[in-house]
Amino acid sequence: MDTNTIKKAPVLISEGAIEQLNKLKQENTVGDEQGLRIGVKGGGCSGMSYLLAFDQQTDADTIYEMGGLKVLMDRSHEMYVIGMEIDWQDGLNSRGFTFTNPNAKSTCGCGTSFSA
Repeated sequence: MDTNTIKKAPVLISEGAIEQLNKLKQENTVGDEQGLRIGVKGGGCSGMSYLLAFDQQTDADTIYEMGGLKVLMDRSHEMYVIGMEIDWQDGLNSRGFTFTNPNAKSTCGCGTSFSA
């Protein structure tokens, strides 16, 4: 068993988002050696942007299992996303992943940029 694996992830991913992520993984032929990276990066209208992509594991990652997906999270990013909820919207006016982050002091209109 990997000593970096923790049962309780600091984020929640809705069933709809899990379904869409599994679909994207299959469509893009993402191998099992890669995991879903959740994190943040500098930039965006409000100073930081969310990161959601399939990626290789690094030594700085903690590994979680969520809905059958291997989720990778850099330990230094956890404080910015703890308690965050990731959802998938598939409506007429909006389509894509949404991020609801209780740690965000402000967000921009695009919904993918925030300040902490």
